[in-house]
Amino acid sequence: MQRGAWLMITSALAFSVMTALVKLAGERLPSQEIVVARALVSLVLSYALLRSAGVSPWGQDRKWLWFRGFLGFAGLSCVYGAVTHLPLAEATVIQFLHPPMAAILARIFLGEAISGRIVAASGLSFLGVLFVARPALLFAGPFASAGRVPLDPLWVGVAIAGAFFSASAYVVVRRLSAREDPLVIVFYFPLVTLPAALPTIAWNFVWPVGLDWLWLMGVGLMTQVGQVSLTRGLTLLSAAKGTALSYLQVVFAALWGLLIFGDRPDPLTIVGGGLVIASSIFVSRDRSR
Repeated sequence: MQRGAWLMITSALAFSVMTALVKLAGERLPSQEIVVARALVSLVLSYALLRSAGVSPWGQDRKWLWFRGFLGFAGLSCVYGAVTHLPLAEATVIQFLHPPMAAILARIFLGEAISGRIVAASGLSFLGVLFVARPALLFAGPFASAGRVPLDPLWVGVAIAGAFFSASAYVVVRRLSAREDPLVIVFYFPLVTLPAALPTIAWNFVWPVGLDWLWLMGVGLMTQVGQVSLTRGLTLLSAAKGTALSYLQVVFAALWGLLIFGDRPDPLTIVGGGLVIASSIFVSRDRSR
């Protein structure tokens, strides 16, 4: 398997842990406080890595670096808001609309070709995601879960917006990767997010206590691992192929659901997870750029 594929798998694992920690922290804290905490930890870690590597943090293509940071802030705010207001499965499956969005945007703005293998594998992955999450908007009758309530349309819209901003950020990262060090690209994410998010927590700030601090630190740490792996992976893979591999995050999320939240996978979840894993391996063996 290609090194870029391994990096994307590592990114998916780290982001799945991060999402579980966001859900835990969001039981008491507003979602934008989690955004601020993540940005603060990521900013410190990113700067330390830059200093250790002897790389200037400011980069060359600053206009696009700042734009990447803005897209990251917008996407992060939407995703965390959706995770804390919607059931984790539904929020996750809506967020995973971003791979096909990224493939389309990369075709339009970067001119990247999309092979038939990647199209087929992405469609198979999305089908697997639906089987794992079974959103109430699409599944009913014998496939509906008992006690499932309708999703709030407002937060469904927020989750879709988060998927779009995430896809846009992936494409900008792909564009920047030709000239910028991956650590610089990662650094601009929290550099923009922190000052942009601070005003949003003033009106309903809740002081973290006890385990809240652990969850917040974990969110920041897992973000850094996921972001660096993602950025390096996208320098080695096309946007369509790289984002298709990120579907593995759903499989990892199902595992954390079982271990942390007591959600036991049913047959459809197992089938869906198998589809995601199989299609991700299929994509990773496609050597087209």
